[in-house]
Amino acid sequence: MTRPPVCMYGVKATLQRVLADDQITITQIDQPTPSEPSALSEGIIGPITKLSAEFFPGAVVLPVMSAGATDGSYLRNAGIPTYGHSGMAGDIHESRIHGRDERVPVKSFFNGNEYLYRLVKEFAGGK
Repeated sequence: MTRPPVCMYGVKATLQRVLADDQITITQIDQPTPSEPSALSEGIIGPITKLSAEFFPGAVVLPVMSAGATDGSYLRNAGIPTYGHSGMAGDIHESRIHGRDERVPVKSFFNGNEYLYRLVKEFAGGK
């Protein structure tokens, strides 16, 4: 996949417009490493759906893209399918991710730990 540099998506133009100062130079210092998403198969989504129904009854399993940075693009570009999945549940109305008071509810931590442990076992073919 070939994508134009990030600045071609309008970020640079938007910054120049907002700053409105010809004395400020905007320079992109790095190039992104884009990658195609890894394919979702029943072998991946099946165990997630199964355990989610047990741990989080009524929750919808929905693939999404995280805007956060990971090493996933490097792995995918090397031919290694890569997925992110936390297994944590929290209050839908409260997001403290990377804030000054970032925290995870204790119950979510322990449930997420058990969920991920069992998910890895499912992926490995064991019970």
